[in-house]
Amino acid sequence: MQIRKTYQNVRPELLYEQIKDFTIRHGTVIREARLFTSAVPGDTSSFVSRAVMTFTMEGGPEKSAKECMTVHLLGSDKGETKVIFDIDDKIFPQERFNALQSDLEFIFSDYEVKGQ
Repeated sequence: MQIRKTYQNVRPELLYEQIKDFTIRHGTVIREARLFTSAVPGDTSSFVSRAVMTFTMEGGPEKSAKECMTVHLLGSDKGETKVIFDIDDKIFPQERFNALQSDLEFIFSDYEVKGQ
């Protein structure tokens, strides 16, 4: 399953940290988390951030061997930040993802671009 979200005027670094924290709270372990930030060409006061996070489920080696979710994030605090959640719903059940979405909506609903 893939979920796409767009946020307006929210710092990508903040969104990155919140997604990471909330996802761990819902029973995952971080396999990899990378965040890159660079200046926009011609405007050293504007920055673009890109992040990739991969998660596995808590538990024994048989559970943690497979990725349950990958999150891609790209954006800037002066414009849009786009997020793609790639979820293996056989490993990370829909009810856990719904709880994760509920947490994100509580914090970031005012910044989410609706109707895309």
